[in-house]
Amino acid sequence: MILDLEKLVDKYNLDIRGLIHIGGHTGGEVPIYEKLGIDAIYFEPVPASFQQLKEKVGDKAINCALGNFNGTAKMYVASDNGMSSSLMEPLLHKTQYPQITYDTTIEVDVCRLEDILTNPQRYNMINIDVEGYTLEVFKGAESIIETMDYIMAEVNNAELYRGCVLVDELDTFLSRFGFSRVEVDWVGKTWGDALYIKK
Repeated sequence: MILDLEKLVDKYNLDIRGLIHIGGHTGGEVPIYEKLGIDAIYFEPVPASFQQLKEKVGDKAINCALGNFNGTAKMYVASDNGMSSSLMEPLLHKTQYPQITYDTTIEVDVCRLEDILTNPQRYNMINIDVEGYTLEVFKGAESIIETMDYIMAEVNNAELYRGCVLVDELDTFLSRFGFSRVEVDWVGKTWGDALYIKK
């Protein structure tokens, strides 16, 4: 997470009653959420990362990738402790970050958020970091997005992963649900984090 959630809470007077973290990795954001008193649920498909996440948050960790179907898919596993792993084939990412390799692939379970989240009313924010797969996740979560107040998402200005959603496309998609992008912090101008708030 590039954006500073603590500062954003103060700046925009965010009232986060619960958070859905999609792409939890090993739980690096857990201390931030705990400090802010935010109840969170975490989705992480890579088994090694999931085990570390589960040690931190227990049953609040769910071992699946999110998307727009229920089934299995190929995950490209990254050498940076799985942090840059994606359901999309790495493209510009391989030249921009040559030290990160993708030597293995695994099959992971994929679920639609609408089909597995039984208590969406507990949450009003999504934080999503799925290496370019964001739009596919959101297509399987439209009824959930309608109930959200805030979305923090990794965004792309270039095709780091083949076919990944670009920031303008994501802006357009989320505008259908009343969201506007109010903050963005770019890393090397090709990717970054953005905060969207419902008008």
